[in-house]
Amino acid sequence: MSANQPTILALDFDGVICNGLKEYFETAWRTYCDIWSRIDETPPQDLAEKFYRLRPVIETGWEMPVLIAALLSGVTEDKILQEWNAIARAILQENQLQSTTIAHQLDSFRDQWIRDDLTSWLNLHSFYPGVIEKLNALMSSPIQVFIVTTKEGRFVQQLLAQQGIQLPETSVFGKENKRPKHEILHELIIAAKTLPASLWFVEDRIKTLELVAQQANLDTVKLYLADWGYNTSDERQAAQNHDRIQLISLAQFTDDFSTWG
Repeated sequence: MSANQPTILALDFDGVICNGLKEYFETAWRTYCDIWSRIDETPPQDLAEKFYRLRPVIETGWEMPVLIAALLSGVTEDKILQEWNAIARAILQENQLQSTTIAHQLDSFRDQWIRDDLTSWLNLHSFYPGVIEKLNALMSSPIQVFIVTTKEGRFVQQLLAQQGIQLPETSVFGKENKRPKHEILHELIIAAKTLPASLWFVEDRIKTLELVAQQANLDTVKLYLADWGYNTSDERQAAQNHDRIQLISLAQFTDDFSTWG
């Protein structure tokens, strides 16, 4: 295998392969209405756009309805960008809520939606241009492809299947694995079919990549921040200034590996 391509390619899902912003908002809004007992279930006109802009602060699903609660309580977008973790914890405490409870309610709503109307749920997702073609090409290559995501694996499988991509269950590491991404990446290297293993990881969260970069046992992993994903201009600048992380465009991602840098 060429030295300028990986033997293992690990990909985040949301913000790298799939754009689920519309589904996120709809699911978050309906979950918020249930938890906060909102009578008027019509969202304010500008709420969705604010939610889309602030999506980069979200790490796991339970935070999405909490983000809506923050916006509706008058917290400014700038403050959310700067102090999100503290704001989210405060909202949980003030409302006597547990993150696990919110996560369960959100996932239960999503499961019910999929059971009742799979088509409408799927239609709120879109795949970034050229990504499905890239995945199809990779499926017929010797490169091992894995999805490493905080999204439930079953949702990933549903969405990929709609596009004709059939990944084995063992190739999708979702939220149910309950392990940090850096641990999963290390396991992939240990279990590599081709040695020596060359692992490349594409993610849209700078914090995740920074944490991987801190792991001594992952010092050979190539790290890429997807500039088309859920990140801010400050985070993209941080990637450009980082000695391990490379900023990659969608055009590079869907092109030959030699263009990745």
